[in-house]
Amino acid sequence: MTARLKVLAAMSGGVDSAVAAARAHEAGHDVTGVHLALSSNPASYRSGARGCCTREDAHDARRAADVIGIPFYVWDLAARFHEDVVEDFVAEYAAGRTPNPCLRCNEKIKFAAVLDRAVALGFDAVCTGHYARLEDGRLHRAADDDKDQSYVLGVLDAAQVARAMFPLGDTAKSGVRAEAERRGLAVADKPDSHDICFIADGDTRAFLSGRIGSRPGAIVDHAGTPVGRHDGSYGFTIGQRRGLRLGRPAADGRPRYVLDISPVTNTVTVGPAEQLDVRSITAVRPRWSGPVPTAPLECLAQVRAHGEAVPAVAVRDAQDSDETEDIVTVELRSPLRGVAPGQAVVLYDGTAVVGAATISAARP
Repeated sequence: MTARLKVLAAMSGGVDSAVAAARAHEAGHDVTGVHLALSSNPASYRSGARGCCTREDAHDARRAADVIGIPFYVWDLAARFHEDVVEDFVAEYAAGRTPNPCLRCNEKIKFAAVLDRAVALGFDAVCTGHYARLEDGRLHRAADDDKDQSYVLGVLDAAQVARAMFPLGDTAKSGVRAEAERRGLAVADKPDSHDICFIADGDTRAFLSGRIGSRPGAIVDHAGTPVGRHDGSYGFTIGQRRGLRLGRPAADGRPRYVLDISPVTNTVTVGPAEQLDVRSITAVRPRWSGPVPTAPLECLAQVRAHGEAVPAVAVRDAQDSDETEDIVTVELRSPLRGVAPGQAVVLYDGTAVVGAATISAARP
């Protein structure tokens, strides 16, 4: 018999979090639903019911809680979200890095601010609709590879994993929707949210331009020859091919990709696809969701939410006694492309997440 826990269910207004809350309640836990108000001016974020962060989503979450039969509250975390996610997003791009705001939201909001408050209020666990599994206290990939969200949860430390609950990890998305319909949840057919919630029109470059301003600079090829101009290096990401607006084609006629972004010189470097190959990664600020490795670790390394995981060897270089100040070097046995500073590299032992760190450098 599973112990009855006092559970806080984070309800975004989408189908996944609604079914997760319903499953936790049905399992006999004492469940309270909470929706996170993440903008002091909701009109500045996406409009419409999209499954995260809008005014309509708050209404959907409340209706789902009513159907399930659990108490429901709205927590205002707008200031914390703006500082830890939105401002971090802008600062990272201004510094020539490529952040993942959903990963940062999980780290700083859902499993730091929310979990801290939940524990202070006497809750035992936080339940979300993420697709991931927990086995023997370890975070694992979801059964549905197409929906697996273990990558964006890789930033959770062991203490946070111990207080997390992911009821959907063993179910395919189609099964979750069918279950929502059986339970009479109106969000059963609600579309998933894929865009960045705080960029209303989905135009990331325009969003950044409005906050950072115009910073014209040169686009050069891998030999240093100018081939175009840009209005701000923050408008580019490593591996980008489209939207470069180059003034001259490559001599060999082949497409060119963004190879490097230098905020110091305000230069964007482009070149052929093969120069994107990366075999060595240096990463900082590690977070270990399982045991902290003390020796070279044979693992799988992944640098995108649904990217390829390749065999690798990770070595932790301990810095004094603070694990978060450690440096992790990841040597890839197969090259990866599109690896950018600011991304997270998440390390796996089979399906189990070992930990994650922020990429600071990548080399061929």
